[in-house]
This record gives sequence, C-alpha cells and structure tokens, in this order.
Amino acid sequence: MTTDYLESVRKQFEYYKMLGDKTFSQLHDDKLFWQHNEDSNSIATIVKHLWGNMLSRWTDFLTTDGEKEFRNRDAEFENDIQSREELLAKWNEGWDCLFKAINSLTTDDLDKIIYIRNQGHTVTEAINRQLAHYPYHIGQIVFIGKMLSENGWNSLSIPKGNSKAFNDNKFSQPKQRGHFTDDFLGK
Repeated sequence: MTTDYLESVRKQFEYYKMLGDKTFSQLHDDKLFWQHNEDSNSIATIVKHLWGNMLSRWTDFLTTDGEKEFRNRDAEFENDIQSREELLAKWNEGWDCLFKAINSLTTDDLDKIIYIRNQGHTVTEAINRQLAHYPYHIGQIVFIGKMLSENGWNSLSIPKGNSKAFNDNKFSQPKQRGHFTDDFLGK
C-alpha cells in the first residue's frame, strides 16, 4: 500500500503540473500577467507563490523545516515576473524540486516526522498538505485561463458534452487497476 501511495502522489502531482502547463499554452503572454484588481493575483503571481512554496517545502525535505529562512513569502505576491520564459523557469524549478524530493522517498520515510513552521507532520501528512495546497492554486490558474482565453478553451479533462462517450468507452472495457491520471497523462 505505501509504495502505491508514493506512486499515486507522484502521478497526481504530474497531473496538476500538466493542468498548469496546458493552461499556459492556451494563453497569450500578456494574459499571464493580467490581474483583476489589487486584491487578486495574476497567473504569474500564483506561479511565483507556488515556486516559493515548493522550494521552501521540498528542499532538504526530510532534514530541515519546510519554511526555509531563504523564503520571502510576502514577496511571492508581488506581480513582478517579466516574461513567459521567467514564469516557466520558476514553474519548472519548483516542480523539479518537488519531484526530486518525492522520487527520493521510500516507504520507510512515510512515518518520519518533519516540520513546517515548527509543527510536526508525518511525511505522509506533509505530502497531503501540499497535495491539497497546490491544486487549490492550480484551479485558480485554470479558472483565470478559461476566462482570458481568446481562441476558445481546449478542455483539460473530459470536454463538455462528452461525458457519456467517455463513460461508455470506460464501461466497454474490462475492470482494471489504474490511476485516474493515466487517461490525461497518456500513460
């Protein structure tokens, strides 16, 4: 079960990264920096926050507190990324840090205690914490992307009106073991 957990977590993080990647690819550069008002975040700002959080949480994951001294969380919400390239560099750097940490874990690590702001978590709890946090923000990215899409939105999952066909295809196949992300990640 614990090996399945780590594999499932990795696939779920890959899925959410893919949702962001596919959202970015559907938007003109200027839309990545659009901000509705002073209290809202642009896609670029959300990416900057995720990047800061990922580097803080996943660097030296098993050995240091997840809130690193190098992190400046308040600065993550300053809308100062200048280009798509800079946005993608931060996005990918954060995810690379996360996947390096996840891929290094073994089942023996799952019950170890790590700290985030001096609060103890099992490794499983810390992973679950981030697996709830990141999709929250990636959902914001997708929502903003859908609103700002100028050329029609290409669905990131089952397109509207295609649920019956998708389900008919699934139920026409024998029962099998798999991960829900396999359909969307092409695995």
